[in-house]
Amino acid sequence: MKTILIVGIGAGNPEHLTIQAINALNRANVLFIPDKGAGKADLADLRRDICDRYVTNPAGRRVEYSVPKRDAANPDYGAGVHDWHDALAAIFARLIHAEVPENSACAFLVWGDPGLYDSTIRIIERLDGAAFRIEIIPGITAIQALTAAHGIALNRIGEPVHITTGRKLGEEGVRSDSVIMLDGQTAFAALDNPDLDIFWGAYLGTADEILIEGPLMEVRDKIIETRKAARAQHGWIMDTYLLRKREG
Repeated sequence: MKTILIVGIGAGNPEHLTIQAINALNRANVLFIPDKGAGKADLADLRRDICDRYVTNPAGRRVEYSVPKRDAANPDYGAGVHDWHDALAAIFARLIHAEVPENSACAFLVWGDPGLYDSTIRIIERLDGAAFRIEIIPGITAIQALTAAHGIALNRIGEPVHITTGRKLGEEGVRSDSVIMLDGQTAFAALDNPDLDIFWGAYLGTADEILIEGPLMEVRDKIIETRKAARAQHGWIMDTYLLRKREG
C-alpha cells in the first residue's frame, strides 16, 4: 500500500519545520513540488530549499508538477473552487499512480498547516482511498507567525478569536477579535470603525517580511499602498491580519 504524507512546512521560514515534518520528508520516496508559474517561483524555491536543507534520504527524489489556475472570473465561487479541485485531483491521481512505487511513501509539502485554509487534504480525499493511507503532519501557521512577529498573544483573556476570510469579512463584518486570511480584495479597507486596531503582516517568516500595526483608520491606506508595491515587486503576496477592538 502507498502512503501519502501531507506535510505542513510552515509560513515561509525553513526553520519553521518541526522534527516530525523533517522525519516525514525523509520517509518519502517522492517529494512533490508544485509549480505555480514564474510569477510565484519563490513558493517552489522555498520547498526546494527545505529539501536541500533537511532531506538526507538518498532514495528521496523530487517530482515537480504544474498547478492549474482557479477560474477567478467564475461568478459562482463555490463552483469555481470545485472545478479547480477536480483538476488538481486528476493531477494528483496521475502523479501518485505514475511516480510512487507500491509500498512506498510520497510527500506533499503544504504551506502553513494542512488543516487551515489549505485544500490538499480535501483533494486527496477525492481519490480512491482504498489504494493508499494518509498521514497528516501539522505545521506552523501564518497566524502563529503573525502574532509572534508582532509580539502579541492571539487571544485576550477568556475571549474568543474568529478566523475567517476576506470574502466573509466583507459579507459579515467583524466578530470579536478576528484573524483574516485570503483577503485579495483588502476587505478591511471598507470598515469604518475608529475603535479597531489592525496587526498586518505579509511574507511572514521570510526575509521579505513586512509588518504594519496601529489604529485601522490611520494605517489602512499605508497597508494598501505597501501591499500593492510588494505585489508588484514580487509578483505575488501572502498576507494575514488580526483585527482587534481597542480596550478602554
